[in-house]
Amino acid sequence: MKFFVDTAEINDIKELAATGLLDGVTTNPSLIAKSGRDFLEVTKEICGIVDGPVSAEVIALDHEGMMREAEILRKIADNVCIKVPLTIDGLKTCKALTGDGTKVNVTLCFSANQALLAAKAGASFISPFIGRHDDNGFDGLELIRDIRLIYDNYNYATEILAASIRHGVHVLECARIGADVMTAPPAVIKGLVKHVLTDKGIEGFMADWAKTGQSL
Repeated sequence: MKFFVDTAEINDIKELAATGLLDGVTTNPSLIAKSGRDFLEVTKEICGIVDGPVSAEVIALDHEGMMREAEILRKIADNVCIKVPLTIDGLKTCKALTGDGTKVNVTLCFSANQALLAAKAGASFISPFIGRHDDNGFDGLELIRDIRLIYDNYNYATEILAASIRHGVHVLECARIGADVMTAPPAVIKGLVKHVLTDKGIEGFMADWAKTGQSL
């Protein structure tokens, strides 16, 4: 499973990239606003930190506007992945962009039928929102299962990018189901390393080492 981080905070991206765990970055207008920085500037800096795809989202809602903005965004760096909403205009834009080799992340997916449409439009990634789906009384993980089954049935190349990840259980279950990618906030990714027995083991080793009176 590929790990993307869902943030526009440069320090967090650098920290995770240094671990070798990071395969890409996803951003959206809300995350860019939270960073307090210029959209194009921060996107370019992120693209220089990671080699993998960096999702940059269009703001326009019409096809012509999306194409105009995509042209600006994909000039930032070779690893920019254009992010479009799952609408008719978004799918039309996806088809046009992927047709000339641009990676496209179709976002705000909440049904398997939507995911099927995105795959037929040639999406590089489909982003089902697990946490938000759960919030509205549905089963976000069941959505991932349905999309995995459909994509496998027809050998679609679109990668399932599980988004709106809230905790480690989401990550574990998405990996078990077979999601290709997961994107999560920095805190969730860092939290995956934590386990009470790991902490206790380190504590015990350190205590025993201290008793030896040695140093390295």
